[in-house]
Amino acid sequence: MIEIERKFLVNSNAYKTKAISKKRIRQGFLNTDPERTVRVRTKGKQGYLTVKGISNTNGTSRFEWETEIPLKEATALLAICERGIIDKIRYEVPYENHLFEVDEFFEDNAALVIAEIELKDEKEIFEKPDWLGKEVTGQIKYYNSQLSKEPFKSWKS
Repeated sequence: MIEIERKFLVNSNAYKTKAISKKRIRQGFLNTDPERTVRVRTKGKQGYLTVKGISNTNGTSRFEWETEIPLKEATALLAICERGIIDKIRYEVPYENHLFEVDEFFEDNAALVIAEIELKDEKEIFEKPDWLGKEVTGQIKYYNSQLSKEPFKSWKS
């Protein structure tokens, strides 16, 4: 139940031609305390409830528990979430024996595109595709729970 992942900005749309799936995601947070975030998500015709713990010092790993819930229940829970629902499309993009999840954000987070890769070990080596940009692992402002409160459009350049 420990999630190990790294996050990167994306510097081109080239990932779209390599994607094997594309799904709309809406998510909100019932709790955004950094020590235990509770997320509700709809993804296609499925609903999910996720609890995440605090990240380690470099931001690569943290506790994560997730369960599927009926779409109707997820939709009802979204209605009582904290301010700032996240709306995005997730592309799944395989590259050199790994799967990148690329999120293209909308509404208050429009123009932000972030790629994540889940790893088996914090020191796991992986190939980086050309469309992968600057690493932002551990930068809290890129966490979805923070984007719901301080969206990308409000950031100063």
